[in-house]
Amino acid sequence: MIEPRWFSQPYPPEGASAAEGIRNQLGRPELDLLTILVRESAQNSWDARSTTSTDPVDYRIDVSTVGPAHIGTWRELLLAGAPANADEFPLRETIRHGAVRLLSVSDRGTRGLGGPTRANDAVGSDRDFASFIRNIGEPRDTALGGGTYGFGKGIFYLLSKPGTILVHTRCRTPHGEFETRLIGCTLWKSHVAVQNGASRRFTGRHWWGDASGDVIEPLIGTQAETVARRLGLRPFAADETGTTVVVIDPSLDELEPSQAADYLAETIAWHLWPKMISTGGGDPAMRFSVTCDGVDHPVPDPRETAPLDMFVSAYEALNGPDGRSLECLRPKRLLGRFGAVKRIRPPLEPSRAGRMLNIETLVHHVCLMRPAELVVTYRPGPKPPSENHAYAGVFRADESMDDVYAKAEPPTHDAWNPQSLERPESTFVHTTFRRIDEALDQLISLGGVARPGARSVALGAASTLFSGLVGGAWGVGGATAYAAKPGSTATRSGAQEASGKRRATTSSTSGASLSAASGRDAGTARETWNSSGEDIDFADTTEKGVPGRVRRPRVQYVGDPYYDDRGDLTVLIQEFRLPVPVSQRVHADLAVALPGVGGRETDPPIGAQMPTLVGWEDVDGRLHTSEACVIDGGESVWRAIVQPAPDTMTEIGIRVEAVSTP
Repeated sequence: MIEPRWFSQPYPPEGASAAEGIRNQLGRPELDLLTILVRESAQNSWDARSTTSTDPVDYRIDVSTVGPAHIGTWRELLLAGAPANADEFPLRETIRHGAVRLLSVSDRGTRGLGGPTRANDAVGSDRDFASFIRNIGEPRDTALGGGTYGFGKGIFYLLSKPGTILVHTRCRTPHGEFETRLIGCTLWKSHVAVQNGASRRFTGRHWWGDASGDVIEPLIGTQAETVARRLGLRPFAADETGTTVVVIDPSLDELEPSQAADYLAETIAWHLWPKMISTGGGDPAMRFSVTCDGVDHPVPDPRETAPLDMFVSAYEALNGPDGRSLECLRPKRLLGRFGAVKRIRPPLEPSRAGRMLNIETLVHHVCLMRPAELVVTYRPGPKPPSENHAYAGVFRADESMDDVYAKAEPPTHDAWNPQSLERPESTFVHTTFRRIDEALDQLISLGGVARPGARSVALGAASTLFSGLVGGAWGVGGATAYAAKPGSTATRSGAQEASGKRRATTSSTSGASLSAASGRDAGTARETWNSSGEDIDFADTTEKGVPGRVRRPRVQYVGDPYYDDRGDLTVLIQEFRLPVPVSQRVHADLAVALPGVGGRETDPPIGAQMPTLVGWEDVDGRLHTSEACVIDGGESVWRAIVQPAPDTMTEIGIRVEAVSTP
């Protein structure tokens, strides 16, 4: 039985790369380390997918702790031959004191790290082991792959506080047999140490494995499987190939382990959603999972998670008849395909993963990707004029242009920088951005036509830009005033009250128009609310503190209209109450407000859509779908739920009439 030991790489006479230089090759990325880990490791997994299977690649992240049953073995095995100075080899202190936290990134359905284990023997195309373990900065060897520089593996070392990882892989040999390999690697800093009585410089690179020969080798076959089992590593099934990289003592950015698992799951969704969706009824390209101490932390479904569902729709538009080809005219070249959608959406709840991409409450971005369909970045476009009007786009580079965009990427693959290219390649990237901007200008034009596919509702909405233009409205922009206009009886004091049949229309900050009817003559207290125009007195509803004054049914609007998602429907909601404690029947008076002419459209042109009532929602969340609803008045807040029409400003009026009792 071979006992694994550490080997520290000395500088050879011809020189070598120092560990510090290798660690710095990722530069100063804008994304945090956990996000880069997800992006780079998933990219490696995708590029290593098996070419003999059509099954999805399984990608998994496990946050765990070395348990009492294994910690003794870790100290015994992982300290053998380690440098004595903790400053030069911090793993020594990491596993000597306290619990050891691990972050394991695994893939299955990939080919594993095969090929020769020594760099000088890796002369053919099968050199994954040497490329990942031995060499630095090898060029991409996968056609249309996600990676380009081979620097992405550096993130594993940067994330580990002691700069140490274990690599557990299973591949096929040239003879078709399965082979398991296990090796440890540390990338820390160069140093001078005494060896055989003389001072010697070391690169700061260390390997842990079979040190019995002239070159450190991985443990192989049964030996690798035995030691992996002793360390508590996840084993491979009989016919599985793939790789597990174990990051020892990861930096979790001051997050608790369970919080880090949630963040990793959300980050996977944001950066890898194109691999999560199925197209044509088949399986998705990859399957993802995240656990923390054995507890599953689900990865959000991009089709069901805002705003990723919009990017999925834009991706589907890109592949369908609504997609468009973007071209450069001089020199003439097809750049790629573009698709986009716009929707009425409530503002987003900001999330940590969204903030990392500068996406908080409003989506106005285009997802850039190369043919490998891995997210490069989310490029912001012009902000729409309303906080409830969002759009999302996807641009996928044409396969013939993949090398151009790959050259424009930094080592972290999270941007396209035309300034790093020579002409005409820089022209292609500049033109790409210009063509995207032109397409977005057409998409968000307020005079444009709504595009289909917005979850069964309007794709656009008139914005607060119109608030000063709608008939009967006053105020400027989104800061519409709700105080009564001279001559009007509509009031606003925490809620807006409406009575009678005279209409005053005000524009809300959500882009909807709120209609309040009033039939109260100026200077009188008389109210008429039943449809026949008759007055109905209620002797037991005299106004408190005003003897003999009869209260009539009325509507009290609560707050401004707002958008919300209800299943697959985006709706406009107006909350209200009926303060008079009698039975009353409510009706919705819906119309399209006509900007600039002070009118309203109740009889649409042929083929045009109108806002429709979805129903009335009571305080318990029950939906009443009848056009008219009988409600007992009181302090309970009800909701009128309306489906707006595309590219319009919706006017909501609520009429109330008394219900006569025998």
